Amino acid sequence: MAERKVRVRFAPSPTGPLHIGGVRTALYNYLFARQHGGTMILRIEDTDSNRFVPGAEDYINEALDWLGIGIDEGVRQGGNYGPYKQSERRDIYHTYVKQLLDSGKAYIAFDTPQELEQKRKQVKNFQYDATTRMTMRNSLSLPAEQVKALVDSGENYVVRFKVEPGRDVVVHDLLRGDVTINSSILDDKVLYKKADDLPTYHLANIVDDHLMQVSHVIRGEEWLPSAPLHVLLYEAFGWADTMPAFVHLPLLLKPDGKGKLSKRDGDRLGFPVFPLDWTDPATGEVSSGYREAGYLPQAVVNFLALLGWNPGDDREFMTMEELTRDFSFAHCSKSGAKFDFEKAKWFNHEYLLHTPDAELARDFKPLLAQHVDVARYSDDYIVAAVASVKNRINFLKDLWPNAHFYFEAPTEYNAKDVRKRWKDDTPRLLTELIAILETQDFDNVESTEQAVMHWIDGNGIHKGNLMNAMRLTVVGECKGPGMFDITKILGKQETIARIKRGIDTIKPEAAQ
Repeated sequence: MAERKVRVRFAPSPTGPLHIGGVRTALYNYLFARQHGGTMILRIEDTDSNRFVPGAEDYINEALDWLGIGIDEGVRQGGNYGPYKQSERRDIYHTYVKQLLDSGKAYIAFDTPQELEQKRKQVKNFQYDATTRMTMRNSLSLPAEQVKALVDSGENYVVRFKVEPGRDVVVHDLLRGDVTINSSILDDKVLYKKADDLPTYHLANIVDDHLMQVSHVIRGEEWLPSAPLHVLLYEAFGWADTMPAFVHLPLLLKPDGKGKLSKRDGDRLGFPVFPLDWTDPATGEVSSGYREAGYLPQAVVNFLALLGWNPGDDREFMTMEELTRDFSFAHCSKSGAKFDFEKAKWFNHEYLLHTPDAELARDFKPLLAQHVDVARYSDDYIVAAVASVKNRINFLKDLWPNAHFYFEAPTEYNAKDVRKRWKDDTPRLLTELIAILETQDFDNVESTEQAVMHWIDGNGIHKGNLMNAMRLTVVGECKGPGMFDITKILGKQETIARIKRGIDTIKPEAAQ
């Protein structure tokens, strides 16, 4: 038998913003498909009309685009197996609901929500299954003519799958091995609701996976309890030979404590749990996203890939191409992965370090323009400024706080640094330092530094106090890159002008 072509699907519901755990599921599907020369499908599972949220579908597509998770078939891309939105596939599902009813694999149930609630009060741990179905109002317990009369009268009903008890159902999982569940613990799940003329997740999922020739179902472990039912449905339709391989991925866990990562954890600890900013259309509440928080998409992808998977060695910094080449379920964890948001910052820092200076400077310009007239500075100057501080930033927005002194001379000086570093003889020593600097070629950092250090050492000057006082006049505080790297970028004229201004302006008594 020929090996099946790899076809995977990411099938989110448009009920709100895409959670970062869902992003990881999409990423693993994408990596697996690309590694095997397969197809990545985006299917929108919108059969739960009560939970549909306007804008959610566009959000999902935009998030995947930003992250570089390419879709081959979907609502936007089209394909030979559409429609790719479940609400547009009603007629297809009708055919398969009828097939199950005609074969006796499913039945019609008329129980109202009130009747079901009453039953739950009467029977502890009530479950609609082989032990209770004959006590309920359905086509198995009612006379055929009554069933027909109820249907003809327009009575609302659902179609339930008839689970036969006492059978061990084996789910073949590429990550977890064979998972065996006895069918006696399964309930007769609702497959279709007449009220909205749409199938539930369980039926639509199976029918679509089969018709779209999905070869591997890669999803979160929260769907593992549903897998035995899905196996039974494949068998009920006679599709057992084309059943996809299952992979149930471990959960993303809270950074602290126990349990699944939630939006509340992000709000509490100050990190995003969504890829993009999301504005709730009902409340107007804005939830932060990784894109708007300043994360690079490559960094988010790299970070997520290593939450629950490793390449088999100690590598951490990996491109999408490397992830695609090396991804394997053999190195996926079966247990949940704690969400280390500080590690996410580290990844972003590393990717910024690897970003070419010119590219970083280009992206910085719009932020710079919020503070100064960018036209006053050459591209080379901005590139040099960015390059000198990039090792100090985690996000693009950090560039201005770290590089602002290149674009505006200090008008105030850090009081704590003044108290610590500005001594009675500092103005005299800085004036002498200016005379040394005026003789130097600032482009030659090493030569300039050697000349200044030779003068300091030869005159027994306290190096720490003087160099920090110089930094104070040039930067405004005792922070920043190497002093002579700064002066090279600022140039001789600006550096000396700032030192002179500091000598005239700084008053130690004001800092007391």
